[in-house]
Amino acid sequence: MDAALTEPAWGPLDEIELDLLLEAIWRHYHYDFRGYSRGSLHRRMARAQQHFGCASLSHLQHRLLREPAIFADLMSFLTIQVSEMFRDPAYFRALREKVIPHLRTYPSLKVWIAGCANGEEFYSLAILFREEGLEDRTIFYCTDISPAALERAEAGIYSRDQIAHFTENHRRSGGRTSLSDYYTAAYGAAVFDKSLRRRAVFAEHNLASDQVFSEVQLVSSRNVLIYFDRNLQDRALGLFGGSLVRGGFLGLGSKETLRFSRHSSGFTDFDEAEKIFRRNGQALGGAD
Repeated sequence: MDAALTEPAWGPLDEIELDLLLEAIWRHYHYDFRGYSRGSLHRRMARAQQHFGCASLSHLQHRLLREPAIFADLMSFLTIQVSEMFRDPAYFRALREKVIPHLRTYPSLKVWIAGCANGEEFYSLAILFREEGLEDRTIFYCTDISPAALERAEAGIYSRDQIAHFTENHRRSGGRTSLSDYYTAAYGAAVFDKSLRRRAVFAEHNLASDQVFSEVQLVSSRNVLIYFDRNLQDRALGLFGGSLVRGGFLGLGSKETLRFSRHSSGFTDFDEAEKIFRRNGQALGGAD
């Protein structure tokens, strides 16, 4: 994990090289990482330099601009795709027991999973909504900055080694069925039922530069904001708030908060322990 690694020592010239590299990525490939947490970027770029055999970030920038084929590989260092199904089971239990009763009052539902990574969060929600009888009235928007991650999410194939842990998480989340009802095991992998994807839309979306979805009842974006700096966190929270209907719900990760955001007045605490907030009628501070 990123946080477990020792952050390398960076000097002023390294910071200049990093700024130029991020600007080159934005201008040439139209992916904006300029608002990502500086400490996290230091660790990731140190790994990337080693992987590509580059003595400096300037060398990496040179290769990136002249060898476009390596950009997809670099994206695996710039984006974090680590998750699990029903991660933090108490969060999903809170959705099931406290949020779902409110969502039942809507004739149709839109759910935005922002930063869906390899799809574990989506399949968790799709299974939960099926168990609670809401699947047929729900559209799931599954978005991520990484095209490769979206391909893996849409495929719905996970290592069999992960399934026992996923199954225990599902049970602890209050699951009403067996997780094995939703996948087929073969050749060391678990392939999740494609029927779970029939109400899903997978799309690239960059929280640093793209715009809102509209009339969404639930946004689940967990462990994404921790990789952003304060300004980008505010931008993302503005997007979430602007996408939610009044009374809609926002779920964040266990280490994330609205407390210091300029958009905090647009939300009220719904389940403080599980970081679930509800959109109120107050104006947001702005999405940019």
